[in-house]
Amino acid sequence: MSNKPNHAAIGAFIIGALIIAVAGILFVSGSGFGQDKSKVVMVFDGSVKGLSVGAPVALRGVQIGQVTDIVLIFDTDTIDVIMFVEAEFQGKHIQRRGNSEGEFTEEMIARGLRAQLNSQSLLTGLLYIQLDFHPNSELVLAEVDSPYTQIPTIPSDMQRLSREFESINFSEVADNLRTVAEGMSKFVNNGTFQQLPGDLQATLISIETLSSQMTEQIATSGPKLDALLDETSSTVEALNNEIPRIANSAINTLAQLDGALANFDRTMSEINDLVADDSSTRYELNKALRELALAGRAMQLLAKTLEEQPESLLRGRREDKP
Repeated sequence: MSNKPNHAAIGAFIIGALIIAVAGILFVSGSGFGQDKSKVVMVFDGSVKGLSVGAPVALRGVQIGQVTDIVLIFDTDTIDVIMFVEAEFQGKHIQRRGNSEGEFTEEMIARGLRAQLNSQSLLTGLLYIQLDFHPNSELVLAEVDSPYTQIPTIPSDMQRLSREFESINFSEVADNLRTVAEGMSKFVNNGTFQQLPGDLQATLISIETLSSQMTEQIATSGPKLDALLDETSSTVEALNNEIPRIANSAINTLAQLDGALANFDRTMSEINDLVADDSSTRYELNKALRELALAGRAMQLLAKTLEEQPESLLRGRREDKP
């Protein structure tokens, strides 16, 4: 009777262990991470000094794994040195939800997941691997023989700055500085430059002399300017007094001019009436002109007669015989 409870306890323990094992398998398989899938590799083309096995792997500040191996690969074909880093994600730090059943790491890489080397501490110089999404970065994968998924890497800001610093040709910069220094030395030692202080002093003396002359001129011209201003003020005051009278006179002149213009208009109207085609004055004038024309012809006949018969003044005109 005493053995029955022991067998029941052992059976319950085994069943519980199986349930926990199955639940763990289901959780790991559902999260996308298993013994193989949880491992990833990364390839860095720069120095990994400060990165060691066990260094954290963090995604936006949350540690999701650690570095498990660091290998230096020397490619004899391309003479390149590759820093091969292997890391393992810890499924307990990652939860997955949604209906997508694709491989978790591949999905994140497709959305721009990239790895960078960042500093854990400026004092110790230790590095860790920072994962984050950079959708605009280029997807570049190194040719390495590994069964695990490879996460693309990009240089950090410090690495970019270091590369820019390393690309500077300090010898050329030194030569340029030396050339600039030699040019400055030649310019400073030039006679024209050394004469510049004397010329500057002479210019300052000339400016000081001109300032003194202007001060004297202003002092001399001050009373004259005051007198001119007084005269101008008196002239303006006189103009202010005369302007009303001049304005009244102009108004009267304009009134007289308006009357003269009215009289001129009446005169022109009368003249137009006189020279009109149907006016009696023009008729009488035309009649007088015709009579004058007849009188003129008579005078011409008289003159012709006197020329031919001057004695007609005494004897009368002689009749022509047929």
